[in-house]
Amino acid sequence: MKKLLENSRYLAIVGVIGLLVAALTAFAWGAFQTVHAVILVAESLGADPGITVALIEIVDSFLIAVTFLIFSVSMYELFIGDLDVPEWMVAHDLYALKTKLSSMIVMVMAVKFLGKLVDVKDYGNVLQFGAAVTLVAAVLIAFGYFGHKEE
Repeated sequence: MKKLLENSRYLAIVGVIGLLVAALTAFAWGAFQTVHAVILVAESLGADPGITVALIEIVDSFLIAVTFLIFSVSMYELFIGDLDVPEWMVAHDLYALKTKLSSMIVMVMAVKFLGKLVDVKDYGNVLQFGAAVTLVAAVLIAFGYFGHKEE
């Protein structure tokens, strides 16, 4: 039973592979969006109002891709073994992994809010959306700041 439980950590490879596939897909999607934005800029000679939103969506796609990559690498390091990657890419415990996720969620929400702000039609909805983003970001930042208990 002990050996079975010790080797069960390798089940995490399913999550590692899934997150790596998601990261590769998100990077491909970001590259596709980049090509689309470049074509939009070239065809409209920079006059299309949708260019700003397209560029913001590119940032969002690559942020999500990087998040998946960091999670894949971190899960491998936590459950399977060491990798030769930069230190900033690895979370050394589950709390650090959750904190990295919280940070990325705040960044993605900020990019989404900026996208809404650029394409504003109803200022009341933008204000409500901004208040919701601020509240969620504040909670996530507080979680990162206050949530870890020193042992």
